[in-house]
Amino acid sequence: MDSTKYLTAEEVYDRYRGSISLGTLRNWRAMRIGPCFVKIGKAVLYPISELDAWDEHNKVKCRVLVSSRHQP
Repeated sequence: MDSTKYLTAEEVYDRYRGSISLGTLRNWRAMRIGPCFVKIGKAVLYPISELDAWDEHNKVKCRVLVSSRHQP
C-alpha cells in the first residue's frame, strides 16, 4: 500500500499561508511549472513529498556574516 500523503490546492494555499493563491496554482498547472501534482479525474492533488522537494529547491541560502570588529 502506498503511504504517500496528498494535499488539495486549498490545503497547499493554507500551507503557504496564502502567499500562493489558488489562481496562481491553477495557472502553474496549466503552464506545467511549480510543484508537481497528480490529477485523477477532476481532482488535483499535490504529494507532500513533492511540495517538500519544491521547498528545498526554492530555498534561499544565506551566508553568515562574521564581524571584523574585535570584541573585548
